[in-house]
Amino acid sequence: MSDYGLTRDRVETYFDRTATQTWERLTSHEKVSRIRETVRKGRDRMRALMLSRLPDDLRGARVLDAGCGTGAMAAELAQRGAQVVGVDISPQLIDIARRRLHPAQAGQVDFRAGDMSDPALGRFDFVMAMDSLIYYRDADIGRVLGNLSQRTAEGIVFTVAPRTPFLMAFWTLGKVFPRSDRSPTMVPHDAARLARHCPGSLTKVGRITSGFYISEALEHRP
Repeated sequence: MSDYGLTRDRVETYFDRTATQTWERLTSHEKVSRIRETVRKGRDRMRALMLSRLPDDLRGARVLDAGCGTGAMAAELAQRGAQVVGVDISPQLIDIARRRLHPAQAGQVDFRAGDMSDPALGRFDFVMAMDSLIYYRDADIGRVLGNLSQRTAEGIVFTVAPRTPFLMAFWTLGKVFPRSDRSPTMVPHDAARLARHCPGSLTKVGRITSGFYISEALEHRP
């Protein structure tokens, strides 16, 4: 199995067997610890930043929410009028997303469990991939973007863990511990280096830092 496939399977196992309840609580309105509250706020700010790259009126557009998790991005895309396919490797998170979706949006959002790069998902006007590529190496991200760009008319907005001193130290330290004792490891990336693995153009959108949440948004166009 490829590095991509191995990492994808680890992510599925983590979210389906280890972190489902934690993730469900983090993405809800329930009270969480101060550290997790900074992560929640950071994710909210990142989602808003990514959405700012798309038109306010998405009526008639088909959008892929790649790695949709519990469905927050998909719901906001539907509010703008888009037809949304929300896909996530974790069936448990897809179940949560379906339960949370407002009944009025049921005809606009199609949640599916599976691989974000599956060609069977069809063609799209835009792709959003928030924190769903953060566990992959640059060559694997390039392959996923190349696959998606062949079926995307406008562009792909996605996030990576930026190559900062803090994240590099965290990444190096994390490799000391047995994999069975920890979550999948984020792989820090430098945008310029990542661009060498990506067909088309890659543009920096912005970085969000909120406590332990550090993420950088990039935009890929064919």
